[in-house]
Amino acid sequence: MADRPQDQPKPARSGSPPARSSETGAREVMLYLRDHPNFLDRHPAALWLLRPPSRCDGDVLDFQQFMLERLRRDLLRLQDEQASLVATSRGNLASQARVHRAALAMLRAGNFEQLLQIVTTDIAVLIDVDVVTLGVESAAAPTMRLPMPGIHLLRSGMVDALLGEREALLATGIHGDPALFGAACGLVRSQALLRLSFGRTAPVGLMCLGTRNPEMFCPGLGTELLGFLARVLEIAIAQWLVRDR
Repeated sequence: MADRPQDQPKPARSGSPPARSSETGAREVMLYLRDHPNFLDRHPAALWLLRPPSRCDGDVLDFQQFMLERLRRDLLRLQDEQASLVATSRGNLASQARVHRAALAMLRAGNFEQLLQIVTTDIAVLIDVDVVTLGVESAAAPTMRLPMPGIHLLRSGMVDALLGEREALLATGIHGDPALFGAACGLVRSQALLRLSFGRTAPVGLMCLGTRNPEMFCPGLGTELLGFLARVLEIAIAQWLVRDR
């Protein structure tokens, strides 16, 4: 008789992964982290998946130190953001105070000529710009000389051509337009143009603010304070025009 074959161990089923110890998995994790030391920089959310160690020996102390340094960096970032917010708030308050002083100066004008002089001379100092001018649309020749510097005639339709439907337009990195700023156009590298409306039958105008700082009137900045200044000027001019009739 032929010898009876001995029992052979059954082969493992295909598709069934071999059993792995937790130590094997830990070694693989350690090897991966050693080969990818910037893993936590690329995946910072992984820190929230870990439980802080309760022991303080060897490598555990280094890991706690890493977490502490990360918290310190976050704290410094928050402190920088807070300081920036405080500085911005103080700057906004200072701008608000300057605009309010300018508005009060216009309201104190004793006559129409004095109002125009305040706008074209004093306002620039009060709101910290280099030049302030007024432009009024007119059918007369734009080159016609006016009795007061800083007042310019604009061709009909120029305000809408510049502003469209907007009440204000901010621009940076520009060269001043002589039609708006006259002889002072060479100073202007940033501008704010504010629409002026004096009534349905009156021509429209522009309040033009210019500065040599090319980044002062950045598009996207709020124009509420400048709009308030323009509205005060509209009211003041309209009141003096009614009185002088």
